This record gives sequence, structure tokens and C-alpha cells, in this order.
Amino acid sequence: MRRSLTIGLSLAALTTLTAWLALPGPAGLAVVDTHGEWVKFTNAAGDTIPAYVAWPQRKDRAPTILVIHQIFGLTPWETSVVDKLAGQGYVAIAPDLLGSKYGRTPANPDSARKLFAGLTPERIMGDLDATAEFVDTLPGAARGNMATIGFCWGGQQSFAYATHNPKLKAAVVCYGPAPDSAAMARIQAPILGVYAENDARVNDPLPQVNAMMKLLGKSFTYDIYPGTGHGFLSPGRMGNDTDQPAKAWARILAYYRETLGS
Repeated sequence: MRRSLTIGLSLAALTTLTAWLALPGPAGLAVVDTHGEWVKFTNAAGDTIPAYVAWPQRKDRAPTILVIHQIFGLTPWETSVVDKLAGQGYVAIAPDLLGSKYGRTPANPDSARKLFAGLTPERIMGDLDATAEFVDTLPGAARGNMATIGFCWGGQQSFAYATHNPKLKAAVVCYGPAPDSAAMARIQAPILGVYAENDARVNDPLPQVNAMMKLLGKSFTYDIYPGTGHGFLSPGRMGNDTDQPAKAWARILAYYRETLGS
């Protein structure tokens, strides 16, 4: 059962989002029914974290995926990603990483963006730890078989969380900067990067990042999608109305099947 995702979306964006959710999975992989709901849990300090989680309807336990939102906070688009991943057979969860400090993401994107200056790396990693612990013990979740995906600011945090949590099986970084080389040395999970062609600010360091990851013996694979701009997987961004987002998602889902199973 899918919940309504109409809050805060224009008609054009809603039309795009509805069509995206209805897309079939990669060849040979059927989309399954899902159940989604809002939940709350606490971090190590006892602060409350709101999150949206969705389960696939399947008879066995499913691998889990942490979805890390953009600099605008947790929006209906990220919850649609959770539903999409659940539709491919995963238990997916998107925590509101503004929640433990501010209660929830403000409806106004500019207001939300300003709040991120008040988040420390320690709080972000701690809240992701709390999310990982929470989802790993949910009914229907396969214990210890977890990956991440993050977008823009969340892409940076997805990369950073791979340096922090050695138990991750995989991490997907969508147009997010990499950590420094000292932090890279702690990465155990393979990393998949998804980048836009017209995004030099993020892309310029990629050859150096790739070389350093190889030097450290880490797995880092990335693709640059032509005709796209930063944030192209979300509606309204450059290249979102082309075939490139579908190609990126096919690559992401194939990567999860390789690293997590299905």
C-alpha cells in the first residue's frame, strides 16, 4: 500500500514523480507491492529521529538501504525513493537528519538549508548509526546486510558514513564530494558514484579520488551521465527529463543486486 506523496509538489512535479514510481524495474526484476509508514526512534543521546520506512511484500527477509536526503532535508521526493527501493525488494528507510536537533524538516527549502550549519559531523554519523541499528532489527529485515544511498549533501554523507561504519555492504554516492584520504583508508564497503556531466564543482576531484581509492585498495566505480546537471535524479533538475535518470537507476539497482542480493 503506497501512501500519498502530494504534499508540497507542483502538478508538473507530481506528474513526473507518479510516472517515475510506476516505472518497472530492470529486466527480469518485477516491482513488488510495498507498505510504507512514518516511524520515530532515538539516537544515543535520547533525541527523537523521525523517519519514513517501507517494506517489500515478500516471504523472506530483505536487505536494507539507508536513504540520505539532500540539503533541503527530508522531502516527499526522498520518501518516493524509499518506496521505489522497497518496490525492488529492499527494506528502505530515510531518516530526517534535521529531526534530532530541530524536530523535523521545515516545509520551506531555504529555511531547511540554513539549519544544516547547526549539525556537527558527530551528530550526523550518530543519527545514521541510530537509523542503521533501528532498521536492522525491524521485522522482515535481513540482519547485517545494509547499504546506503545519498543525494547531493546526502551523497557526501553516504561517502562519509562508509568511512564510519565498517559493516556496510555497499554505498551509493550521488553527486557528493569524497572524504579526505585519511578517512578513505577506513572504508570497507565498495562505493558506486553517480555524477552529472555539468557539475565541475563536484567532478573535478574525481580522478584524484579514484587514484587514491585504488592506491588504498578500495573499490570505487563511478559513472558520469551526459546532458545532466547536479541533482539530476530529482524532478526539475537539468537532465531529469531525459533517459539518463532511468539509466542511472538501472545501474544503481544492478549494483545493489551485486552487493546485497535481491
